Amino acid sequence: MLPTQNEFPYEFIAKVLIPEEDIKKRVCELGAQITADYKDSENLLLLGLLRGSVMFITDLMRKINRPMTMDFMSVSSYSGSESSGFVRIDSDHKTNIHNWDVILVDDIVDSGLTLYTVRKLLVDRKPKSLKICTMLDKPDRHKVDLPIDYTGFQIPDYFVVGYGLDIDEKGRNLPYIASVDLEKYQAMKKREQGA
Repeated sequence: MLPTQNEFPYEFIAKVLIPEEDIKKRVCELGAQITADYKDSENLLLLGLLRGSVMFITDLMRKINRPMTMDFMSVSSYSGSESSGFVRIDSDHKTNIHNWDVILVDDIVDSGLTLYTVRKLLVDRKPKSLKICTMLDKPDRHKVDLPIDYTGFQIPDYFVVGYGLDIDEKGRNLPYIASVDLEKYQAMKKREQGA
């Protein structure tokens, strides 16, 4: 059941784009697809990009019926609602991925620059295979040619929060994915800064 406007915990939520039940169903489908695709893999690694992918990767791994492991990288490219265009590796993965089947898991592909940069770095580390899995994809915003192997949902060019996605660390905890009213968000920020 969708929340009504006054049930949103944040005043800047515009509308729910993807309800919780739709997310659960799609994660099950992705898990089943990955299970089938990697049925012969002996070294399967889900490599999540922190922090946005945390909810997605933990739900996804529970739907993959294969021996596997998980690791994380921390990268940053956003400040508020805008991508800086510069990708910084804050914390690298610990697993030696040489000869592993690696699935790079992220919450959203916007410009694609973050995943493009990380993918290039990982290819140089000689995994057996490397695929990309994203919960959300905004194809209209892509600035680079990036192969995306598993996609939860394609969405229009909205700024979104929920299910791990945030705006200045707000909204990650929502169980659904919702669009942000950026005017309301900026007004809220001004009030907080003036307080």
